[in-house]
Amino acid sequence: MEDLELIAFKIISGVGAARSSYIEAIQAAKAGDYDRAEKLIAQGDESFVEGHDAHTGLLTREANDEGNSVTLLILHAEDQLMSAEAFKIIAQEFIAAHKRIDQLEAKLK
Repeated sequence: MEDLELIAFKIISGVGAARSSYIEAIQAAKAGDYDRAEKLIAQGDESFVEGHDAHTGLLTREANDEGNSVTLLILHAEDQLMSAEAFKIIAQEFIAAHKRIDQLEAKLK
């Protein structure tokens, strides 16, 4: 497998794991387990950094004129990276919303 393909798979693997953690965080918040939700966000952030670092490596190579060819696989990896970033934002918003709903429901009791 070419070097570029390995980097793409590192990106996809890291950010895919991150996105999964962010989705699990939403599910934990929905169940009222906010400690677990926060841990899952942190776990997702660690995975995201792995993918992001691989992506940064690609950008550095290009900046140094080491040449990168844009392939469908690289485009897919970048799409997955952006998707994971969006999922984190959505997860944080859902967690905040679930906390607020729980607080409001507690006041009504």
